[in-house]
Amino acid sequence: MGEIIAGIFGLLAILIVARSVRTVSQGYEYTVERFGRYTRTLSPGLHLIVPIMDRIGAKINMMEAVFDVPSQDVITKDNAAVTVDGIVFYQVLDAAKAAYEVANLANAILNLTMTNIRTVMGSMDLDELLSHREVINARLLAVVDEATSPWGTKVTRIEIKDIKPPRDLIDSMGRQMKAERDKRALILEAEGERQAAILAAEGDRQARILKGEGLKQSMILEAEGRRESAQRDAEARERLAAAEAKATTDVSNAINKGSAQAINYFVAQKYVEAMHAFAHSPNQKLLLMPMEVSSVIGSIAGIAEVAKEAFADQKNNGGTERQVNRSKVKASVPTVGEST
Repeated sequence: MGEIIAGIFGLLAILIVARSVRTVSQGYEYTVERFGRYTRTLSPGLHLIVPIMDRIGAKINMMEAVFDVPSQDVITKDNAAVTVDGIVFYQVLDAAKAAYEVANLANAILNLTMTNIRTVMGSMDLDELLSHREVINARLLAVVDEATSPWGTKVTRIEIKDIKPPRDLIDSMGRQMKAERDKRALILEAEGERQAAILAAEGDRQARILKGEGLKQSMILEAEGRRESAQRDAEARERLAAAEAKATTDVSNAINKGSAQAINYFVAQKYVEAMHAFAHSPNQKLLLMPMEVSSVIGSIAGIAEVAKEAFADQKNNGGTERQVNRSKVKASVPTVGEST
């Protein structure tokens, strides 16, 4: 009998020790209740509680959790019906509040989120709804996070996954988008043509300016060339006149000294130059020779003979005999225009 009682006490002691030891896994926290009242929270690790008096109340998952927000119909500010769904991320920061301030925390957050989705999105136009999704997410997060704060919960993110307008509205939006793109394309084409016309006009203007400047420079250079040519021509004429004056002076001096053959030589030279010009004229096919041409040729031959004799006399006899030879020349060489 004694052994049975001892065995019962031993088994009871093992059961008590087993119930007094609690192990909390990482990522969880347990609440401890004594006679149904919350007393403390057990963090991850090994803990001892008072058996019979204490019990584990709630096992709270402290890791960040996520759940989907089911699709729901929302009427926008401009009376467009759209279907919206989303996703919510949250994390419990205070296990005791999450366990005892709200029943079914996830369901409470879900209903709170769906209600605020209708509130926030119902205050916006359809165009704002489709183009300002970040604004919607931020407003939902601020409202829901503030509302769940007393529950020891932090809503970290709310994302609107999809916004589906009705079929006819989608078709209208498609036509509107196509018309808008066509409008932009026409505007861009018109702008391109305008830019092209402006650039062409600028190019034509620049080309005209450059052409005018080139013509101006060309005319300036041409005028400078004419001026320089006129200056050189005047200088040539002056030199030619000086040479002719000197030649006339020399001939006059020679005539004054009694050498009439000098003027005959001068006239014969001009005569031959004139005949040379007639002979080389490009349009001159018929050349009429004057009757005195034979006498001119004879005069030239006579001049050559006179020159030979004059040089010979100057070399051999000196000044006295030169006068004699000059008389011979005058006697032997006919003057220009004299018939031979």
